[in-house]
Amino acid sequence: MDPNPTNFPILSYVMAKLPHITRTFSTSAPEFDIENPPEPEPKPREPYFELSEKMPHLKNPELISAMRRAVKDVAQTRSILQTLGTRPDHETVDTARFKLAEYDQSKPVSEELVTEYKNYKAVIALDEMHEAYERMVSAAEKRLERFYEAALAGVDLAEAEKEVNQVKDQEEVNEEVVGILKAAELGKGIPRVDLSGRRLRILPEQFGRMKSLIVLNLSHNQLENGESIALRHLNHPAIPDSIAGLENLEELNLSANLLESLPDSIGLLLKLKILDVSGNKLAALPDSISHCRSLEELDAGFNKLTYLPTIMGFKLVNLKKLSIHLNRIRYLPTSIGELKSLRLLDIHFNELHGLPPSIRGLTSLEILNLSSNFNDLTELPDTISELINLKELDLSNNQIHALPDNFGRLVNLTKLKLDENPLEIPPKQVVAAGVDAVRSYMIKRWDAILMEEEEKRKKEAEEQEEDDSLLGRGTTWLNSMVSVVSGTVSGYLGGFGRSDADRHLNQEF
Repeated sequence: MDPNPTNFPILSYVMAKLPHITRTFSTSAPEFDIENPPEPEPKPREPYFELSEKMPHLKNPELISAMRRAVKDVAQTRSILQTLGTRPDHETVDTARFKLAEYDQSKPVSEELVTEYKNYKAVIALDEMHEAYERMVSAAEKRLERFYEAALAGVDLAEAEKEVNQVKDQEEVNEEVVGILKAAELGKGIPRVDLSGRRLRILPEQFGRMKSLIVLNLSHNQLENGESIALRHLNHPAIPDSIAGLENLEELNLSANLLESLPDSIGLLLKLKILDVSGNKLAALPDSISHCRSLEELDAGFNKLTYLPTIMGFKLVNLKKLSIHLNRIRYLPTSIGELKSLRLLDIHFNELHGLPPSIRGLTSLEILNLSSNFNDLTELPDTISELINLKELDLSNNQIHALPDNFGRLVNLTKLKLDENPLEIPPKQVVAAGVDAVRSYMIKRWDAILMEEEEKRKKEAEEQEEDDSLLGRGTTWLNSMVSVVSGTVSGYLGGFGRSDADRHLNQEF
């Protein structure tokens, strides 16, 4: 299990310098068993001093110390494998793979079969650990060679160690990525790939050919599509358009990277259900994201978003969770009200100036977080009272002076946070009493408003009726006067007959 000195001379020399812990259970010599004689003592290996004579810098304690730190993972893995046992032979591994394939089809239910299933899984895991250890040993030898070359060149050991560690990280990532791609090319169906925390800077285009991929985790890397010199040199986008080829992908995690934009081709992931792009530098989400009609969860928090795609509400009919906290969003699109399946909406820590009246359409919404929009959020629309299934509402750290008059209609509300607001309606003492007290207060207030409006309408109706009555009496009096005047004029004209001018005209004829 120790590295072969012939193939890995420097590694063998360095690991021999590592401290070993041995246990001594008895000081007396064991009794000789004629039926089970002890194994012969192994022949001593070639002495290490010969290597140090050939490579004199290995006598430098600082160099040896740096080398030991560089192969710490190899030593730890060796210790684990010494505990777990030697590598199983090919026949045992092949049998285990065959049995696991059978179990995966039949789904073992008995306790005995489950135990056998776990044992075969352990055999495969042990074989894979030994295989990984062999690769680790080979890579470690190359790293130590770089260390020695740096020492020969007179390079500062601290700088050399830093450079070797960076190369080590990249080699491990490249090796892992290449291994995944090779397995996919050989026709092995790979449903899940987890490359989180690998310092990846780009995703190879070949990933778009992995048709069987369902879950892809690329979180906590260094994926970047900005104008960095390294990426300009690579001439390769961090997330290639070929990602559209992942036709069965259901979950994509790109969180905690350095992405400033997403490719439009992401809209072709028609089976995508969960998308996490939080913790990046996104200034906008592509409009094409609206075509991901299967999307159920979208987390775009902790970015630099100032708006959302205009039509996303009309398209993402299956969206249940939308988290856009810690951004710079001022207004939500009107189409937000079309997200009929939405259950959680988190918009805290933005620059929100208000909610559109169309918010009434979120009839499935259960959790709404509008906290910490500070001076920007001063009021809520009356239509918020139509969120009949709302259970949790966080309005803390805003500048809201009054809740909507019909707020009491939120009958399913069980959690309400209103602290750090200059609230006048309801009063602070009511708020301190809890959500039920607030709802009760707002219901009574709403009833009082309705009664006041009803009284006002009655009074207006009575005044109108009185005005109509006065107008009617005035009209009757006016009609009477018109009749009197009309009769007087008619009598006057009839009593005097023709005028003198008429008689004069008759005489002329």
